[in-house]
Amino acid sequence: MRRAIAATEVLLISPAMLFLTALFVRNLTPKQLEPARTAQAVVMLYAARPHIGLWLLLILMPLAVLVIGGGTLLHAWSEDAALRDAARRTLAAMRAHLSMVFVAAATLFSAFSLACIALHVMVD
Repeated sequence: MRRAIAATEVLLISPAMLFLTALFVRNLTPKQLEPARTAQAVVMLYAARPHIGLWLLLILMPLAVLVIGGGTLLHAWSEDAALRDAARRTLAAMRAHLSMVFVAAATLFSAFSLACIALHVMVD
């Protein structure tokens, strides 16, 4: 049952992820070149029909994923002792190595920051 829920959630969130990826990709290169031209076409496809593109694909379907996923997680948390135990062990390990968790988080944040700055420099 969990696999079916996961597959359904992936299918429901895919249109929103496609749109967000297209927004990102269209800023990588000039809009006349590929893949920015195709990404722009995807963005315009969503914008052409706001009731379907905005309301259904970008709001209702991700909202359904949030509700279904939240319910599934709450049910699994209350029913599955192994899941609760694994979460407790993970948190204990993170507390024991808190300095390395901060190093990892700072490293990931710096990589994300540099990627954003590089993208900004390439676009300008």
